[in-house]
Amino acid sequence: MTEQTAAPQPEAAAEPVSVPPQAPVAPPMPLTPPLPVPAAPRPPRRALRAVARWTVAVLVFGAVGAGTAYGITSMERTDVPGLATEADGRWDYPRLTLPALPAGEPRPFSAGNPSEVHHADLRELLLPAPAGATVDKKLKGGWVSTEQFASEYVKERRTELVDTLREGTLRHIAARGWTMPDGTSSRIYLLRFSSSEDADAFRDERYIGASSPGDGVPGAQFLELDESWRGGGKVENTASYVFNEPKPFGAEQMRIGYVVAGDTVAVVVQSRKGAGGTARIPFHQTVILQNQLLG
Repeated sequence: MTEQTAAPQPEAAAEPVSVPPQAPVAPPMPLTPPLPVPAAPRPPRRALRAVARWTVAVLVFGAVGAGTAYGITSMERTDVPGLATEADGRWDYPRLTLPALPAGEPRPFSAGNPSEVHHADLRELLLPAPAGATVDKKLKGGWVSTEQFASEYVKERRTELVDTLREGTLRHIAARGWTMPDGTSSRIYLLRFSSSEDADAFRDERYIGASSPGDGVPGAQFLELDESWRGGGKVENTASYVFNEPKPFGAEQMRIGYVVAGDTVAVVVQSRKGAGGTARIPFHQTVILQNQLLG
């Protein structure tokens, strides 16, 4: 016989258990009452005023600096700035402007002037004397003779130099000279030829260039290329050569610079007696400004 298994009986449903409602739990009380946080001390009014003043000053100086930079970079070519006296020894030259041209005449390096002729009055292209200078009575900014120009060189070269100028195409020589309170003597000569080719020919004939100072000058046994010169190439279409008498020099030190600009050759000579010699910075400044006037 087969054993039969009794069918499972359904379990009785559990009776619900009632839970009494719990009272709300209050947050735990702190052990001690919180201390008030002290407020940060306010800076004194004097400090606040000082900060405000410095902030305004920084903004003003920034604006002035930006305006100055804009003024320099946007300056027209016909308005060449004179360099002011500074702690590095630069001289205080007056503000420089290029002279007016005759009606219809082009500037030396324009497309319509193949001979690169300076049509402006040569005397007006001379660099003026700086503030505090005593003007040389012989070199007041007018025309001078070839003999006067040749006197800047040693005696044994003067006759040949005068012959070179007379036989060439020299048209005029203008010159200006002055002496500064420290005893530095400056002379500038502008020699105008018929064309840029003639000016280049004079430079080549007198052996003026990067490797030669040309004719000797009185008082200087030897002149060498000034390696500190950084003014070359600053004025387009011109060439400059600067030389100085190295130490040990004699009773005075000589410096001489040449600028070839189109039909015109500028010669800048400076000398000063004493152990200190001639200062480099004002000499370079003088050559650069004269170059700018000719460019």
